Amino acid sequence: MSMTVDDENKVQGIVLLTDEASEFLNPREEIAYKEHRRELAEWMLNLGKDPAKAEGYSHSTAKNRMNKLDLFYRWVWNNEQRFIQDIKVGHAEAWMRDLAKRDGLKESTKCHYQKSVQTLFKWMREARNRDVEWDPSIEYSDPSTGYQPREYLTKEDRRKMREAAMSYGSIPHYNSLTPEERTRWKKHLAQRLQKPKEEIGKTDFLKANSFKYTSMIFVALDAGFRPIEVKRANIQWFDPSNGVLRIPQEESSKSRENWIVALKPETVSILKKWRQERETISKYDGRDAMWLTQKGNRYNKDSFRRSVFHKIAEEAGLDLENRDLTPYSIRHSTATYIAQEADLATAAKQCRHKSKQTTQKYAHSSVDRQTDAVNKID
Repeated sequence: MSMTVDDENKVQGIVLLTDEASEFLNPREEIAYKEHRRELAEWMLNLGKDPAKAEGYSHSTAKNRMNKLDLFYRWVWNNEQRFIQDIKVGHAEAWMRDLAKRDGLKESTKCHYQKSVQTLFKWMREARNRDVEWDPSIEYSDPSTGYQPREYLTKEDRRKMREAAMSYGSIPHYNSLTPEERTRWKKHLAQRLQKPKEEIGKTDFLKANSFKYTSMIFVALDAGFRPIEVKRANIQWFDPSNGVLRIPQEESSKSRENWIVALKPETVSILKKWRQERETISKYDGRDAMWLTQKGNRYNKDSFRRSVFHKIAEEAGLDLENRDLTPYSIRHSTATYIAQEADLATAAKQCRHKSKQTTQKYAHSSVDRQTDAVNKID
């Protein structure tokens, strides 16, 4: 007999415990799953699209993704032969591989399944403060869309981003200010650093002119960093003597090989300055992370987008309202322009291309060619 769907089992018409899911679960598991789904649905509707702006997904988008996630959970339970509520990245990867084998399933449908799971992990990060990132090894796209979802930065955009990264948040040197000017800047810094004005001193003026954001943007532009690589980046990757980043296989995004990534001389100098500054900041003591948030966490793709990319892009005057610009726009522009300046092989090495089939073509690339190309594009 079909279960009666009452108001307790819905959020704005979105069914929480479906008949199909109920067949897998005992009464206690039903309660746990239903309440989990309730929290997820409410978050999608109220905050899911842009948590920082308290902007939720449309009802139709939330409903469709909740339906697809119900199917995903049931697929996991069937595979594991038990109820699991704590979904892992490994489950998502396994489902994507399973979808790849289904010839009768449209690419656009697979893409929507993938977006639904990405929304689940976003909820875990935003609402549950979970340190979970998923960079799918298989990426599906929707060929029915009439636009390129990941717009890349133009060369002019990249120039503006570099300039903005150098000017963002900068303040005059302490000794160059008159007493009246110094008082005004102390008031500004007190608000910015969230400390009493009376406690603001010379070191706070130096702290305000930090190289952190500058180094993050310059490295991202040179290396075409994925957001997950911003998170994983360790200070030991930096080899200033040779002007490169050395990314060990076990710490790389796809764990396929060791990577050597070329940096501009300017980026090397900025990263040296950041490394020196970093050594004076207590939250980095005993930590390998190249960059940490204000709260001492590694950046995830959401915090990097909000706290770094958007701030610098706004400072640069880029149109974030009408252009589909994301941190991936940096990566795509780096790959595009290095391929133009050198070749696909060099672009693949510099950007750590994940496709095995494509990577086979890149064996003749060299670090010298990467360095030449990355120096030419901006």
